[in-house]
Amino acid sequence: MAIATEAPSRSIILQWPLDDEQFAQLCRLNPDLRFEYTSTGELLIMTSTGGWTGNRNIRLAARLQLWAETDGTGLAFDSSTIFLLPSGAKRMPDASWMRLERWNALTREQQEGIPPCCPDFILELRSPSDRLPDLQGKMEEYLNNGARLGWLIDPIERVVYVYRPGEAVERLDHPREVSGEPVLAGFVLRLEAIWS
Repeated sequence: MAIATEAPSRSIILQWPLDDEQFAQLCRLNPDLRFEYTSTGELLIMTSTGGWTGNRNIRLAARLQLWAETDGTGLAFDSSTIFLLPSGAKRMPDASWMRLERWNALTREQQEGIPPCCPDFILELRSPSDRLPDLQGKMEEYLNNGARLGWLIDPIERVVYVYRPGEAVERLDHPREVSGEPVLAGFVLRLEAIWS
């Protein structure tokens, strides 16, 4: 039986135990909905973003994709990609990137389904309906599951939080750009268009 609770951000939370195949089937049967699943068995039904958030998100993903194609050492993924983290959580970052050697170590079936791994780089974009502490917790979860770099971009406050394993979170107030070094060698994200 599913029990709904108050959503902390732009999602509905259900306590609903699902195994990996049931979760995958739920996603296939509901292609117009977006789901995440926590390591504690909470099913999150994500609502759609607003226009400005959607536009910012596509800009960020496009810039990451262009860099990834030029760099050639990994693959970029958009916000519709679900990853099965080592903790058992199933998460959809707004944009992400993974080294090719890690991607190529997966079977074709794993690549076509829900990849059982955490990307090397995670980008989350705060929308007006998101609670910052919830997103910060999600970023910590990515680090605890193997991410090597994470950016939480908050256009509301014009702040970027940079996450690296074993280091304190770095807060950048009103930055004009943020560098992906050394994980994303040569990738610099200019933020003027994101702030506007």
